[in-house]
Amino acid sequence: MAQGKKVSTMNELHLKKSLGQHFLHDENVCKKIVAQVGHKPGLQLLEVGPGGGAITKYLLEWTDVDYKAIEVDEEKVRYLNKTYARINGRIILQDILKATAPFEGVFSVVGNFPYNISSPILFKALEWEPQVAEIIGMFQKEVALRVASGPGSKVYGILSVLMQAFFKVEYLFDVGEQCFTPPPKVMSGVLRFTNLHNPHGITDKRRFIIIVKAAFNQRRKTLRNALKSTLPPEAMADELMNKRAEQLGVAEFVYLYKKYATGVDTTGEQHL
Repeated sequence: MAQGKKVSTMNELHLKKSLGQHFLHDENVCKKIVAQVGHKPGLQLLEVGPGGGAITKYLLEWTDVDYKAIEVDEEKVRYLNKTYARINGRIILQDILKATAPFEGVFSVVGNFPYNISSPILFKALEWEPQVAEIIGMFQKEVALRVASGPGSKVYGILSVLMQAFFKVEYLFDVGEQCFTPPPKVMSGVLRFTNLHNPHGITDKRRFIIIVKAAFNQRRKTLRNALKSTLPPEAMADELMNKRAEQLGVAEFVYLYKKYATGVDTTGEQHL
């Protein structure tokens, strides 16, 4: 990828390794990410981790959009408020993983997600799923490929199934290491998630997540062994129990959930 013009403000900010910060400085990539957002008048849009404002400045040009940002780093919030007048009053200073939904009604999400919490951010998106129309996010390429992968792939896993159960997942493009300050040691990739409006009719998301997690937590074992403490005894006779987790598509996980999960006691199990 050709390197575009750099954002000129990076020398004013301090990178915090504890927050997994790598500032995107390639303007061509910034514009390309922003162009993926389904921009329409009245859109409610949340930017996660605006950092130095690399894509923020372009999002703020949309005067017909209700924009908010969530940022955990107080220094970055002060910088953004000082640099971009239109962002004043629109930044939520909070950890995204502890936040409540920032809008009433439907909204979209965009961000260069911190790599050290990118998977938890997707679980947060699942929590907000009834309200989230679309997500445009940048991830470590390895994670992006995993989330977008299908059954039979070695990298197919928990987030592949869970996100694809509720969203159409598309791998959009690569982003090279040279597009960041400092350069990460890995390639990045941008994904689009489009809400499918719960096409499988999953009414107890928490229970569905428990089943998928249990299946993949012992992915080398057959489902009969991996799910014996999660599903009732009658489920063990199902022919799907002879397979391993990575062999099942989303629809087959939904089948197990719908047929056998009713009445399963999830007390004390991990929450979303």
